[in-house]
Amino acid sequence: MSADDNGRPATAEAAPREDGPGAPAPSWGELLGPEHLGAAIVLAGGVLVGAVNIYLASSLLPTVVADIGGGGFYAWNMTVCLVAMVIATMLVSRFLGRFGNVGAYLLGFSVFLRGSVACALSPVMPALLAGRAVQGFGAGLLSGLGFAVIRAALPPRLWTRRNALMSAMYGVGNFAGPALGGLFAQFGSWRLAFGAMAAMAGVCGVLVPRVLPRGEVVGAREPVPVVSLLLVTAATAAVSLAGVLPGTAAMAGGVVVALLLMIVFIAHERRGERRVFPVAVYRADSPLKWIYLTLGLLAFGVAVESFVPLFAQRLGGLAPLAAGLFGAAVSLGWSLTQLVSSSATRRRTVRRLCVAGPLVLALGLLAHGLLQRQDTPLWLVIAWVPVLFAAGSGIGLAYPHLSVAAMTSVPDPEEGRRAAAAVATVTSLSIAFGTAIAGVLVNLGGDSMLDSARFVLFGFAIVCAAGVIAARRTAAAPASGGVSSSPRGPF
Repeated sequence: MSADDNGRPATAEAAPREDGPGAPAPSWGELLGPEHLGAAIVLAGGVLVGAVNIYLASSLLPTVVADIGGGGFYAWNMTVCLVAMVIATMLVSRFLGRFGNVGAYLLGFSVFLRGSVACALSPVMPALLAGRAVQGFGAGLLSGLGFAVIRAALPPRLWTRRNALMSAMYGVGNFAGPALGGLFAQFGSWRLAFGAMAAMAGVCGVLVPRVLPRGEVVGAREPVPVVSLLLVTAATAAVSLAGVLPGTAAMAGGVVVALLLMIVFIAHERRGERRVFPVAVYRADSPLKWIYLTLGLLAFGVAVESFVPLFAQRLGGLAPLAAGLFGAAVSLGWSLTQLVSSSATRRRTVRRLCVAGPLVLALGLLAHGLLQRQDTPLWLVIAWVPVLFAAGSGIGLAYPHLSVAAMTSVPDPEEGRRAAAAVATVTSLSIAFGTAIAGVLVNLGGDSMLDSARFVLFGFAIVCAAGVIAARRTAAAPASGGVSSSPRGPF
């Protein structure tokens, strides 16, 4: 086995597991100790800048429009970013094969840095949107690399801990993005906000060659699945635009078009030779499709955060800042819970956590819907916080274990790397779809904000509850030759 410049195996992702089912979980001190701290910072930092990037500009846009105009392009800010992110996550394995771990990460941070600088210097809104597209591509690449490079950067015993820390960055980003954007907007310094993101990317980029194994570089270029990319791009654009189209019928039409495009995408992938997802996803005996479906339904629930501040202001009478903090309760529950749930190592316990996660999320959203009132009294508004926290904790119970299950469900190192990178693709797609569908449900309420809130929360509770079925199918599926040797699936 060859070694990289840091003395680590170049194909470390193919190494055997160093722990068995039920073995004691490694401590956080081991992950964050001197040996692995640098890699942890780079992998987590890449996911964090991507997560912050999604919501940062949304908080800044009112200030941006007042400065450079372009209000007619307001809705395109989130769309171009999400579309670029999804495209990039689907190309992660190809960049890794072409440039290796270090080269792919340097490319990701460089692209994100350039996009952030372009945003900071934008004189007009179209230039800002172009910068956001570049930012989104870099952010998507970094998000996907964060999951794919775990196999090479860290020993298997740390994968669950590392996935918990990294996926917690989504929750931290969902909180920090609006908070930072609001802070910079408060002082009218929106350009400095993008400059700060560029600086963060630059610092992480400097660390990359020092802390990551270079990885194996494949000489031949892997063909790009052009048709699959076009179908998913069109679906993402359709669902992102659906959330801002005028009228419920137009919104519903956009969602239907997006779903039809995804069906065509799946049909094409099943029979095509150039795929985005690992071939195991389309095998009847593989648990991977159920793992992705459960992850997608959990991420779908995160989209509620975009509308919780609206309900808090209109029904609870809260000020914008306080309402924004209420929206962050879901992310806080997600982030803190998974830091604890990642300690579980026994297969039975992990299976139970993965099944309980969607159920807790659905029950939390259902309870929050039941607590909605017109002119809600303060004591009841305060009760929303633990309920939203509990809903987010459902994501945290299952997410780190499901992401590791995706990484270990296929034996081939290249397919395993692709399976890991696809976690970010599934997450980005689900959040985009969830946000658009929430917009449709809000419109169904018409002039009644109470009805809108109930439609969103009850509707999302029903969708997320389907994750229980998917998680049970994941646990019951036979193992398909991956790292896991369980006769009853990846758990």
